[in-house]
Order: sequence, then C-alpha cells, then structure tokens
Amino acid sequence: MKSILTKLTIDLQYASPTIEATVSKATSAALIKKWVKATTDHGGSLTLRFVNAAEGKKINLAFRKKDYATNVLTFPYELSNNSFSADIIFCLPVIQKEAKEQSKSLKAHLAHLIVHGCLHAQAYDHEIKKDAEKMEALEIKILHQLGFTNPYLDQ
Repeated sequence: MKSILTKLTIDLQYASPTIEATVSKATSAALIKKWVKATTDHGGSLTLRFVNAAEGKKINLAFRKKDYATNVLTFPYELSNNSFSADIIFCLPVIQKEAKEQSKSLKAHLAHLIVHGCLHAQAYDHEIKKDAEKMEALEIKILHQLGFTNPYLDQ
C-alpha cells in the first residue's frame, strides 16, 4: 500500500522590514523554500524566522543559556517516519559577518545554514565526530545538488 505523504508547509518570518529586504536582496522566498525541500521528502510544518542580533541573543540565552547571538538555532517539535515540525531561527547579522569572514556570498551561506538547520530539525547532529561527518557529508551533497560548493572548504 502506498503511503500518503503530507504536505510540507514552510512559513518565512522576518523580525523587521530591513531584515526582509536584506534577505530578499540575497535570495528569494521561492529559492529558500526550494533549499528546505531539498533536505527532505517528509511533510510537516517549518517556520524559518530571520532575526536581528538582539532577538538572536535573547533566544540563545533563554534556551541555551549562552549570552550571545548565534547563526542558527533549531527547535524540533515532532519527527516521525513521514512528518516533522520545527522552528528555525537565523540571526542575519551573525550570518552576514560569517559570510564576509569566510569570503562567501550571503546567498551561499544562507543556503548552507538553511540546509544545516533543516537537517537538525530531522535529528541530525554534529556533537560527536561520527555524527558530524555524516551530517556534513549530507550537507555537501544537498548543496552540490543545489549548485553550491562545499561550505567546509577553506575553513
């Protein structure tokens, strides 16, 4: 019997019009959704929220007890054989700074971190070396399929 796949709903949120304009300059909502869908054949619900440094720091402190803004935070809520649900927070100023430091385009760095966050939402992790190698290999493969180079080169 063929299983019925549920639809993947992707909600994009921006903390301000300035953040939305900056993300929109680098890429489109359609491309962001394409990047998300490249990470999974699951259905479910994902919210991607792009925030400023103050909101990023507040969320990181509240949930991870770390008093600084970080590039991406993933909050998975549900994961089953064919569905998942998560919120993923992207701190745009941190991402912009990292892209510049790593000599990458904002678009390429966003694609990498969106793929990275979506894999976390599906229980991939990088806390131990074996898991990190598996997750990074999958990121590299997905990004290559999307037309991006290996994000781990020259780091």
